[in-house]
Amino acid sequence: MATFEHSNSTVIQVPAEAVFDYVTNPHTWPEWLPSSHKLECENRPMAFGDVFHEHWSTRSGPVNLDWVVAIAERPRRWLGLTQAGFMGPVLVEYTLEDAAGGVRFTRTVRNPQRPKPATADQTERFDAEAELGLANIKRILEARAGS
Repeated sequence: MATFEHSNSTVIQVPAEAVFDYVTNPHTWPEWLPSSHKLECENRPMAFGDVFHEHWSTRSGPVNLDWVVAIAERPRRWLGLTQAGFMGPVLVEYTLEDAAGGVRFTRTVRNPQRPKPATADQTERFDAEAELGLANIKRILEARAGS
């Protein structure tokens, strides 16, 4: 077994509540996260105890994930848990902290019981997708705030 944990963050020039409500609504995930394709849940931020289903893709093909929300502390912290057969449990945590002119949004992905360590190439691809996702969130939310 191996442990994988990686965080990526960006500062977004909008209130924390706007960021929290956007990123914790899984229906928005395909707008900003390239591997997320379709979500089965209500179109709203997910609260503690909520469950939802995600159709996700990997280089190996499609994956279906069942999520449960373990923490939902609006507007500062959210944690979702799922189980991926090929990777074991996956925890995705969003934290928001005040920053100059906005909020620092951090997305942390943990895979505490990965069958084998992530390769350098896998980590590089993970970071590239995470950075793209954060840039998309920032662009979308700042554009909405400006309109």
